[in-house]
Amino acid sequence: MIGPADLPTGLQPAHRDVDLRHHGDAEVGDGLADFAVNVRTGMPPAWLAERLRASVADLAAYPDPRPARRAVARRHGRAVDEVLLTAGAAEAFVLLARVLAPRKAVVVHPQFTEPEAALRAAGHTVERVILGKDFTLDPAFPSGGTTPQAPRQGPLIPDDADLVVIGNPTNPTSVLHPSGAIAALAAPGRTVVVDEAFMDCVPGEPETLASKLPAGVAVIRSLTKTWGLAGLRAGYVLADPHLIGRLAEAQPLWAVSTPALVAIEACSAPEAVAEAEAWAAALAAERDRLAGELTARGLYVVPEARASFLCLRVPDALGIRALLRQRGYAVRRGDTFPGLGTDWLRIAVRDRTSNDALLDVLGELGI
Repeated sequence: MIGPADLPTGLQPAHRDVDLRHHGDAEVGDGLADFAVNVRTGMPPAWLAERLRASVADLAAYPDPRPARRAVARRHGRAVDEVLLTAGAAEAFVLLARVLAPRKAVVVHPQFTEPEAALRAAGHTVERVILGKDFTLDPAFPSGGTTPQAPRQGPLIPDDADLVVIGNPTNPTSVLHPSGAIAALAAPGRTVVVDEAFMDCVPGEPETLASKLPAGVAVIRSLTKTWGLAGLRAGYVLADPHLIGRLAEAQPLWAVSTPALVAIEACSAPEAVAEAEAWAAALAAERDRLAGELTARGLYVVPEARASFLCLRVPDALGIRALLRQRGYAVRRGDTFPGLGTDWLRIAVRDRTSNDALLDVLGELGI
């Protein structure tokens, strides 16, 4: 069986020449079957689409975020002044980069690259922490991992880091870190930003910090993935009222459109949360089946996947990606994620029929 790569772990300057702005949407098009974008297919559901259509009647008025903000606060058991609505998670990363002035910003990789891109665009120097084998954050020692070539000598996250960014569950690895391990990263004078864009893929959300919100922790959430709203841009930040106030001051007026506000309010309702929970349970079963099929073929799949995608190591992954495109399938290249390389792919989990069709094509390619 192909094992995990012996990747260099630890603190690294952000100098590796990777395209941080490359995302899954760049992989699709031309009628390709989409296994590259981690947005749920067949969405939004009819009830949500109808509410969005109805919201067009209110477009003459300026957006009023108050009902949606109250709905998000109720959904997570937070105060209203701990909530800021944003045009997707991406805007939240930009706002944080504009408002915070870190002396030492650290981004834990592999993970979604937009937080680092936003920090760099705002003029901040960024250092990367590369997690070790299986890309897990050790709950007993939350600052890192180990490889045979590079035994752990001490914390990977330096004590003087005053900004730490981490995903949970993490894109692209699908790893769900223990909430206690992430909370343990918090320290006086440090802001910990947790990207929970895929947390609603996890039944029960046992590791979310949205409802706990420890001091110094900011949580970013998105409706894009589960509800199929990438084109609408709907997300939010949960943090202490002081930070929320600073972010709000940096945010353009009326940044979140009326249809997006309608979606945020609707998807935060108890019945919508229950619907997402049922989907997450079905997703988990199909994801585990697909992971088992790929593992049985001798591929290394990052274990304990908990989001709506799998991260796997494939010999000549870029070549396999090109051959899949020729056969009508788009998958996400892994080499634009710091901490991965040219032998990694990310594959979105679809329905069983679609997943089996992809497996058949992989079989034709000798995988």
